[in-house]
Amino acid sequence: MRIVVTGAGGFVGRALVSRLVGAGHAVTGLDTMPADLPAPAQMVVGDIGDAAVRARALAQGCDALVHLATVPGGAAEADPALSRRINVDAMYDLLLEAGAAAPGLRVVYASSIAVYGDPLPAQVDDATPLSPRMIYGGHKAMMEHAVAMLSNRGLIDGVTVRLPGILARPKGPSGLKSAFMSDLFHALRAGEAFTCPVSAGGTIWAQSVLRCVDNLVHALTLDSARLPSTRAVTLPALRLTMGELAAEIARQCGVGGDLVRFDPDPALEAAFAANPPLATPAADHAGFAHDGDVATLVANALATI
Repeated sequence: MRIVVTGAGGFVGRALVSRLVGAGHAVTGLDTMPADLPAPAQMVVGDIGDAAVRARALAQGCDALVHLATVPGGAAEADPALSRRINVDAMYDLLLEAGAAAPGLRVVYASSIAVYGDPLPAQVDDATPLSPRMIYGGHKAMMEHAVAMLSNRGLIDGVTVRLPGILARPKGPSGLKSAFMSDLFHALRAGEAFTCPVSAGGTIWAQSVLRCVDNLVHALTLDSARLPSTRAVTLPALRLTMGELAAEIARQCGVGGDLVRFDPDPALEAAFAANPPLATPAADHAGFAHDGDVATLVANALATI
């Protein structure tokens, strides 16, 4: 297949492109900055809000589209107009353009658990209503409806997957308040002390980047009849405490757990480490999966950093 991947320069995008190229697919990546994609993948560099840039990405043909590009949470809140331009307007135009070029093509859209709102309800399952408060979650929810509507009209064959926390991001500043989850991996792998800004009992929903890529690849070929009418599922994730995660990373890295000190910031914990029990029967039925256990998740995450 000829597959276009937006956000190809991100850590999930690069891992996905590598997997698709390895499977023999022709891939065009699109991002605002150049990315070192594996040959023979092609790279289109530019603003996804620019119609000419989108046209270049689609010029070689498109059998499927994986849409990862986004203005993330904090940046969306700081600049709602930018979030609307990229997360709503550019995506909607891209869906129309891709559907016109290849009617009925498979579109995989990376949404977010932010659609459920902040704070999260006492439990999240397939019946939990979307109730976003932040700009990022609101725009993600809008485009979930767009994917469903355009699928119902036959223009695309859409699959929306809501991503949990994906581990582990590359080392370095990301500007994301949730970066502490990935920073923990990097510190312990280097044998360095780490101050965790949430409590040991703080709970997160997590999935390794390897498992995330597995799920995105699965979404490219699954029978959409197995999806709910919304075309959207929340990906299965392990619900872990930060203490459990830290202990397992320390064990696999061969360092002492005493390298980690917990100094919780109540606001940060409420936003990123108070995730309730999660049930994902629709995603399970459609064939999506989580890492299985904390040891496998940590091993998978360490393998990619």
